[in-house]
Order: sequence, then C-alpha cells, then structure tokens
Amino acid sequence: MTAVAKRRLAALSEQLVAPIGDQGTFENIPVLKKIAPDSTGPRVKGKVVIVTGTNSPLGIGRASAHQYAQNGARAVFICDFNDSNLETHKRELASLYPDVDVHTRRFDAADEAAVKAVVDDAIKAYGRLDIFFANAGVVGQHKLFADITAEEFLATLRTNVVSVHLAAKYAAPAMMKTSAEKKYPSGSIICTASVAGIRSNAGSTDYSSSKAAVISIAQTISYQLAGTGIRVNAICPGVIETGMTAIMYEAARARGTEKKIGQLNPLRRGAHADEVARVALFLGSEESSYVNGQAWAVDGGLSAGHPFVPGKLG
Repeated sequence: MTAVAKRRLAALSEQLVAPIGDQGTFENIPVLKKIAPDSTGPRVKGKVVIVTGTNSPLGIGRASAHQYAQNGARAVFICDFNDSNLETHKRELASLYPDVDVHTRRFDAADEAAVKAVVDDAIKAYGRLDIFFANAGVVGQHKLFADITAEEFLATLRTNVVSVHLAAKYAAPAMMKTSAEKKYPSGSIICTASVAGIRSNAGSTDYSSSKAAVISIAQTISYQLAGTGIRVNAICPGVIETGMTAIMYEAARARGTEKKIGQLNPLRRGAHADEVARVALFLGSEESSYVNGQAWAVDGGLSAGHPFVPGKLG
C-alpha cells in the first residue's frame, strides 16, 4: 500500500474502515446493533473538550462546560474574551468534578493565532481533541438595517462567523490525529447559531445574517469532512436568558412583563441555559453519531410555525 493510500485510510472514520459487524443473536433474531456506549453512563467519557464563550454566569457556554464535565470528560478548556469569571467557573467545576482537568484561556475567538494555540495546547497535553463547541458570539446592533454602518456589520460577522470558521479550521485536523488511545479520526464541532438564522424578526440584520452564515458553515464543512467521522452541527436557540439577553430580561422584570417572554412559542416561556447545554452534550457524544450538518432548533417550537398572538387566531 502506498503512503498516500495509507494516509487516506488513516483519515477514514472507524465506521468506514471497520463497519459494525454481527453482534450475535437472541432467540434466532439479530441482537440490536449499538453504536454508542450506554446512555446511563458518562456520555463523553475520556473526551477532550474546548468551549468558547464561557465567561457569563448565565450563559450556554458555562452550562455546557458543566454538562461535559459531569459526563466524564477528561479535560475541558473554558475560553472567553472576558475572563472575569473564568477562574470562578474553574474552581466550581473542580469542586464538583475533581477528576476533570479544567483549563481557562482568555482570547478573542476570532483571533486565528489564539484559536490555533488552544487547539495546539489540547493536543500537546492530551494527544487528542474530541469536541469543539464554538459558542462565542455577540448580539449585534440594536438598529434598523439602514442605520448599521459597514464597520458595525463586519464587527458582528467577525465575532459570530469568523470564530466558527477558525474553530473548524483548527479543530478538524486535530480531531483527525490518532494514537494508541484514539485509533480512528472522530470528533464533533458544534456551533451556536440562533433561531434568527432560520426565521426573520428574531434579531437585527447583522445578527441574523451572521447566524444564518453559521448554519451554512456547519452544513458546508460537514461535506468537506466527508468520511472522516468528524461531524459539524449548529444549535439554534430561541429566546434564552444569557449574558447577551440579560438587558431584555431585566427590563421585562422592571415592567412586570417577564412572563410574556417566549409567549409566541408553543411552550410559552423562554429557555434555560441548561436546556441548550444538554443538546450540546448530545451533539458532542457518540449518541449523535448519525447527526451531521444540521441546524438544531432549541426554541420551544417557535420556528415550527408562524407566530401568532394567542387567542387571536380565528
């Protein structure tokens, strides 16, 4: 076998090199094939994880770091441009999950050298990377499209879109690295998009455009990584209280209208960060081994239909 052929074979996922074979029978019928470990056990046991956008005490990033740590991750890198809470998060995770190595990193998720560095750190320390959750983002401009300058528009795209591109650019090659411990390439790249990337009127023009781009990046790259076992998916949250939406929630509380938040979706409420984090856990785990190139709406059903005012549909 030539060197080129060997490299090509080494880059193929385990399912293509060694498909799941016969697992026996029960009373003359085939035993149900199982691809992932039991759901009752740690769902990301031994995996090395990077999560960006983790500083906010209310955020999806922090909640996801907890889910990965709770479910047996070997190491979790929690990263953010603002590191005011990162060390506190690290101490909390260490107190709850002492067997998990927690690392903090302060950097701009759209800084190419910084993204490369954190991926290199993970490979140097552990020889593998399994999950990269590109969660960092900004809310964009609270203005009509005609009032947004080109510089403001580009600033939103830089944080929300370029950061995702860089995460995939450096995470994918790292996830292809194999060893005695990790015999085949595999990994999960997860991107935080938004319901605003699926439907209009859920965000400003620059924000909505950036989140639609995140979905497109996930879909496009998933095809460019064909056969490697590396999956790319986007999560599309609806209204949720995070650091970005805290102003809206605080204003609603001041007016006494907090219970109206999320009333246009069938669940008639906003989400909690933990609810989104559990989807990030699923997408990072082997339980989602056949989920790829998808935009997963976690929006209470908002994107399932056309919003209407409850009681006014005649």
